[in-house]
Amino acid sequence: MTNISTGLAHAYRALRHRNFRLFFAGQSISLIGTWMTRVATMWLVYRLTKSAVLLGTVSFAGQIPTFLLAPFAGVLVDRWNRHTVLVWTQALAMIQSLALAFLTLTHRVTIAEVLILSAMQGCINAFDMPGRQTFMLEMVEQRDDLSNAIAINSSMVNLARLVGPSIAGIVIAASSEGWCFLVDGVSYIAVIASLLMMRLPALNPTALAARAKRAGNSMVTQLKEGWDFVRGFVPIRTILLLFALNSLMGWPFTVLMPIFAVQVLKGGPHTLGFLMAALGVGSLTSAVSLVLRKSVRGLLKMIPIAAVIFGAGLVLFGLSHVLWLSMMLLLVVGFGMMQGLTASNTIIQTIVPEDKRGRVMSYYTVAFVGMAPFGSLLAGTLAHAIGAPRTVIISGICCILGGAWFFTRMSGIKVVMRPIYQQLGIIPAMNLSQLQESATK
Repeated sequence: MTNISTGLAHAYRALRHRNFRLFFAGQSISLIGTWMTRVATMWLVYRLTKSAVLLGTVSFAGQIPTFLLAPFAGVLVDRWNRHTVLVWTQALAMIQSLALAFLTLTHRVTIAEVLILSAMQGCINAFDMPGRQTFMLEMVEQRDDLSNAIAINSSMVNLARLVGPSIAGIVIAASSEGWCFLVDGVSYIAVIASLLMMRLPALNPTALAARAKRAGNSMVTQLKEGWDFVRGFVPIRTILLLFALNSLMGWPFTVLMPIFAVQVLKGGPHTLGFLMAALGVGSLTSAVSLVLRKSVRGLLKMIPIAAVIFGAGLVLFGLSHVLWLSMMLLLVVGFGMMQGLTASNTIIQTIVPEDKRGRVMSYYTVAFVGMAPFGSLLAGTLAHAIGAPRTVIISGICCILGGAWFFTRMSGIKVVMRPIYQQLGIIPAMNLSQLQESATK
């Protein structure tokens, strides 16, 4: 029993930090509303238009601003107070959700207004995502707890992914999508309150001087510096390339879920909620498995394995016409998707220098969210031409090929990462004989 208790305490060690506990509590509430809104938006668009193309178009409108603005946002996040950035992004996101709720509940909403408000959320996300990712280290303070904080955050996101769509399906079936948007808007109060309650230590003189220096440089100079680092640093470049491929070809399958629910599986909003909940269970299982890890050591190999699992799950899901089987396959899809996402995030945040963290995480945001609009548009267009099942099968094959490509780059990535891990104390330093032995393997 003592060993179990010790293991659980280790698994949730990032919660020792007061600021992270506050963030965890606020986000746990807010993210349920966020996932309700995502499902409700998909269903609202499909109800208004019955169009696969417009499902992809709305998703495109919500994500393309992130693609365009995230690199600039990364520069500003490296200059500004990240805590203040997050307070503002959460407040603006609350306004966006409440506006959507008002239009829907008063029966004034049109597809044009959904497009505009989705684009507004995309602009907010361009600042919120790199800001939230870089603020993680400030909340936990100790780098050793960073990987655990990222894994716990992923668990929180996926628990909300499990609960939110299920509630959304019930609410939509009982009333309308507008109540989902209203719940989401109100839920932002929790995360804003948690941010305002935090007690953050003052930056040390070195950090203040570095921030002042960055603020003195032109944005073009800092953009180039961040791009040159991402392009020239093999581990981050390779991880982000696979990440971008999965985002472009794999993840947009979610915008086609209403079509699978109605046309393929012959259901309604409840069916959509079940499918999204199954995806959430798989993702949550993956995130919990990462919470239990004691170190980032060995995590690199999970990135291509996860891509192959994700792709294989998509191929089989595209072939299924039975609800229970589709839900089982979405467990596999969710597991692979979240394993790759969290493993990539954890490794990048571990090896990136602090002075470039905001800019590097902005490119992570571009790869994660920024490529998705093109994927959503492509998925919607392909689904219109060849059907949603065939579209998802093609997406899965592309993800499998991406994972296979990453495997061929593993040895080169390990050579570059080994001295960084040794410097951080993640792995012991090798003596000369060990280095020679490692080089022959």
